[in-house]
Amino acid sequence: MLYTRSTVEFEVHVTTLTRLFLALLVSVPVLLGSAAPAAAATGQHAGKTSKPVLKKVSASAASSRELRRRAANSPRITIRSAARAPITRTRSSVATSRLTAPRLSMGELAGLRSTADDLDLKSSVALVMDQDTNEVLFSKNSQAVLPIASITKLMTAVVVTDAALPLDEVLTITQDDVDTEKGSSSRLSVGSSLTREEMLHLALMSSENRAAHALGRNYPGGLTAFVTAMNQKAHQLGMTDTHYVEPTGLSSQNQSSAHDLATLVKLAHTHPLIRELSTSPEFMVDIGHRQLQFRNTNGLVRNPSWEIGVQKTGYIVEAGRCLVMQASLAGRKLIMVFLDSTGRNTRLADAERVRRWITAVVPKAVS
Repeated sequence: MLYTRSTVEFEVHVTTLTRLFLALLVSVPVLLGSAAPAAAATGQHAGKTSKPVLKKVSASAASSRELRRRAANSPRITIRSAARAPITRTRSSVATSRLTAPRLSMGELAGLRSTADDLDLKSSVALVMDQDTNEVLFSKNSQAVLPIASITKLMTAVVVTDAALPLDEVLTITQDDVDTEKGSSSRLSVGSSLTREEMLHLALMSSENRAAHALGRNYPGGLTAFVTAMNQKAHQLGMTDTHYVEPTGLSSQNQSSAHDLATLVKLAHTHPLIRELSTSPEFMVDIGHRQLQFRNTNGLVRNPSWEIGVQKTGYIVEAGRCLVMQASLAGRKLIMVFLDSTGRNTRLADAERVRRWITAVVPKAVS
């Protein structure tokens, strides 16, 4: 039901008038009932006054005045809204706010987070593999197929570079690039123009969703053709657990396994441009009259103790925190995959745990 200020005030005034009317109805019988005995008394005792009548009338009048006084002093009920618009009260909105529960990742829903491992990793899924020999050094739920969030952008970069499109071509962010899947924000406002290479740089380094979407939208044949090319490339690589529906990773329908992602990282490492852009610590772009500074979402690229060849981070609720990397450790080129990590920095901490383990325990590859 809709309530407005004028409606409620009108109802209160009507209530007040109703009370006064009822008071008068009560007073009239009292007046009439008192007058009849008074008339009889006058006929029988001509010399007596009608004081009882005066008292009755006085009491009734006082009662009416009291009702009017209380009505006048009674508080008015007013429902206010910021825009002075009608307020809609629904049970569903209240019920929804009370029943909303914390959302869980698909890995957590599948019970993967309860899997124990010798390194005490906080990621539900992990894989460490020798890049040259394909030897698996560590594996945890590596066959599980889960949402991969912005790890998607690694395949986006592969498709863009394979297409050999002009890197200096200027692309413009449009309303079509605005996230309607998760409602995420972006520092690239609609109308911002950057070269294809700058868009690719921001997509890989800072995981810019609008940049990644613009890259797919400006592919020959449009977004549909781009997603088709992503899935075709996955099929060519034998990534049978992998499927894409869009180029950003905002959709939880973009899914893969750790084994498939290791294959993707290995391929991405063969692209010099992807290696350079994904490991860039920071990047400044000119947008109109402004300069915007972007930083890498993977803090390990700024750590001098790490030698990272290619990397990508990712996060949506359904996927948890994700990280894939190619890195050189203890004389070996390794590929690392961490999916569905539980906390903001735990994926990086898991990488550090693996590095300490590799350095201390795993023998160097025979050259």
